[in-house]
Amino acid sequence: MWGYVRLELIRSTRDGGYVIFGIVMPVVMYLVFTNLGLAPGDRHDAAIYTMVSMAAYGALGGAFNNGSGIAEDRAAGWLRRLRLTPLTPAQVVAGKVVTGIVGVVPSIAAVLLAGVLVNHVTLAPQRWLAIVVLLWAGTVPFSLLGLGNGYRLSGQSAAMANIATMLTLAVLGGLWVPIANFPSWLRAVAEWIPSNSYAGLSWRVAFGDVPTVRQVATLSAWLLAFGVYAVHGYRRAGRRA
Repeated sequence: MWGYVRLELIRSTRDGGYVIFGIVMPVVMYLVFTNLGLAPGDRHDAAIYTMVSMAAYGALGGAFNNGSGIAEDRAAGWLRRLRLTPLTPAQVVAGKVVTGIVGVVPSIAAVLLAGVLVNHVTLAPQRWLAIVVLLWAGTVPFSLLGLGNGYRLSGQSAAMANIATMLTLAVLGGLWVPIANFPSWLRAVAEWIPSNSYAGLSWRVAFGDVPTVRQVATLSAWLLAFGVYAVHGYRRAGRRA
């Protein structure tokens, strides 16, 4: 499986779209959003809040980008070849998920570095470490969702579905505008959106709080649902390959 992961990582690094939309765009958006005054608190707190938001957004972009090329692989017969290897469906999906979570590291690092260099964000070392780990590990559910879309949809449809899903999760999850600014009914919905729980883990840690049980439970439930969706999609795509 690790040979498969290495191959997928090499393929990902050759994707110019990943560099632009997964690394450059989140940094640009971070610099823009810090000057809009939407985040709560003073300038320093707002810079921290927005830094976490845009790092989460960039990580979502990397996670979903990992699944967008699956449909093209299926059309090219790559999934049919994978079925001839000793890899099980779960191993193939796990390999792609590992590729996805490794691929989000540059996105997260670029935004956090911008926070330090441009907005002079300062945090205790243990908070930095916790934020990086939570943002990194928390992308697993979204990698699975992107893979599921890639396995079930055609090439162009999968790419469009992943972009639309990513943007919807970013908006409804409060990554662009804090959910405190939402109407009460939309705020109640947003609290159960996986992207809100995902970013919420790091928001709380950044300001010295402990993640809530609801956030952990919500993200875990979506992880299970998206995992089932991805494995089922792979099996279905393999039968049709």
